[in-house]
Amino acid sequence: MQNWHYKGRRMLRRVLPYFLPLALVLTPTVASAENQALTQYQNLLTPLIAGGVDVLGNPLTYPDGPVNVTAAIVTIPPGGTTGAHRHEVPLFAHILEGELTVDYGDKGKKTYKAGDSVLEAINLPHTGTNTGTVPMKLLAVYMGGGTKANTVPVAAQ
Repeated sequence: MQNWHYKGRRMLRRVLPYFLPLALVLTPTVASAENQALTQYQNLLTPLIAGGVDVLGNPLTYPDGPVNVTAAIVTIPPGGTTGAHRHEVPLFAHILEGELTVDYGDKGKKTYKAGDSVLEAINLPHTGTNTGTVPMKLLAVYMGGGTKANTVPVAAQ
């Protein structure tokens, strides 16, 4: 048994000098291929928004419980409104068409146009109004969970 172990170590010593340079040559190739794949993927992306705070600068937090992501297209005719409401969960919105002015009460108003993205205010009553001349369409992605509601109507202020 010892003889086999001794022969195996001798063979490894003879073979290792040939395989070690090959391993060193192939390692950068694998890393380079991974970097190239990552670069190719990143070239496909057009970042819309990234961050951990909502439009008013408040930190975003996820609700406890099972995840429930909901995506929807919201359409508001010219002059139309969302009605006063608030969100209990983080909401990403991207304006696809038109213009939307959101009244955040004493926090002010913000106008969003086609191509704009926003991480909407959480738990703050607000009202969105289509202040444009065409129907406003936005993609809304609610990052909900647990028993929290995506949108809660509130009394007009």
